Amino acid sequence: MNIEQVTEHARIIIESIETVIVGKHEVVELTVAGFLSGGHVLIEDIPGVGKTMLARTLAKTVGGSFKRVQFTPDLLPADVTGSAIFNQAEGAFVFREGPVFANVVLADEINRATPKSQAALLECMEEFQVTVDGQTYELPRPFFVMATENPIEYEGTYSLPEAQLDRFMMRVRIGYPSPEDEVEILTRQIKRHPIEEVEAVIDADQAASLQRAVRDVFLDESLKDYIVAIVNSTRGHADLELGASPRGSIALMRCSQALAAVRGRAYVIPDDIKAVTLPALAHRVIVKSEQRAQGLPSDRIVDEVLRDIPAPTVGTR
Repeated sequence: MNIEQVTEHARIIIESIETVIVGKHEVVELTVAGFLSGGHVLIEDIPGVGKTMLARTLAKTVGGSFKRVQFTPDLLPADVTGSAIFNQAEGAFVFREGPVFANVVLADEINRATPKSQAALLECMEEFQVTVDGQTYELPRPFFVMATENPIEYEGTYSLPEAQLDRFMMRVRIGYPSPEDEVEILTRQIKRHPIEEVEAVIDADQAASLQRAVRDVFLDESLKDYIVAIVNSTRGHADLELGASPRGSIALMRCSQALAAVRGRAYVIPDDIKAVTLPALAHRVIVKSEQRAQGLPSDRIVDEVLRDIPAPTVGTR
């Protein structure tokens, strides 16, 4: 599959999602790029702005098998990964697959579960496998986790461990709609919810091909240096306790490649990197406690880092 085909498929996916998600083109575009990058996407925002609906719509649109896990305080790790069940007929334990054995997994309100249950996704998201009782089981490909979470200030939430946040390729926020868009939302839902009419526009095999094709998007050497400079600047920043790891550099590269393909180019430009820096890096850094107490968000720090580093001039190819 070539880049032109990737762009065309991405356009169709975005158009399908926007029949449900109104007035949030940039958010939808970034989410689709996150899917095409081969990583996982975390959607964080207040209740009621469409986090779950965006996740459900993308899941329906990209086809493949789909499972949803509603994270609650009483959720157990085995409820996510599966467990060994004794089969009396065979006189032996057999593994019963959990909901992570799907192409698209919606982890809804992931930060309402305990850290132990949240950690059940770590191996799945990084290594695309599940280990139960010493036995390893491969997950289907493509494997894509789309998680939603409420801000940690809300009652009944647990902050995600840094190790798990680092597994998400992107974190995106939706925000309130404009008054005009909110009127359109009401109009579309007078008789029925538009998600009922959403159908898959690709299947699992096509999704895997799209993710492979994105890796062929050209990245100039100067842009690799630019990515490393951005990530390295977070490591010595005065307001940060912990900067982004090399996984952050890889995420920035993959996301910029995917966004370039979505926007119809077979090569990355600096604007692609700038567009994905906040969603790809802001959740990977830890703000110092004193700055956090003063209300300094990681987004603002990463934005300052991005402004301080001059973008290279790269010719089109």
